[in-house]
Amino acid sequence: MSTDAPVVRLVDLRETPLDVEEVLAAVSDPAAGGVDLFVGVVRDHDHDHGVSGLEYSAHPTALARLQEVTDAVARRHEVLALAAVHRVGRLEIGDAAVVVAAAAVHRGEAFTACHALIDDLKATVPIWKHQRFTDGSDEWVGTP
Repeated sequence: MSTDAPVVRLVDLRETPLDVEEVLAAVSDPAAGGVDLFVGVVRDHDHDHGVSGLEYSAHPTALARLQEVTDAVARRHEVLALAAVHRVGRLEIGDAAVVVAAAAVHRGEAFTACHALIDDLKATVPIWKHQRFTDGSDEWVGTP
């Protein structure tokens, strides 16, 4: 099937812009028949408010939790490779905030694992979003 490469190949939190090509390269595998990629970007609105930008903050345990989530998805799904990278710090409209990818022998397995990875990451990794709105107000999202 695959080489002896680990299934979880890239997990990180970064203050620098995210590189989709790096994430795709991390999950590249000659046995993969399907690679699914999700890129979450900063949009210009949230509900009825215009968004001018945001800032992500991470708890000191966030990277370890992201690793745990990625390892758990690898155990639950028939995948060859997984990668997950999340941005922290100040982001502007259009910036990539998170990039996750899954490679599997078949596309369905890649889709399912990638979907689980982004959902589990969003639900359990302690990363908080501070949105700045165009009207000058702001809001914290995902705080305990």
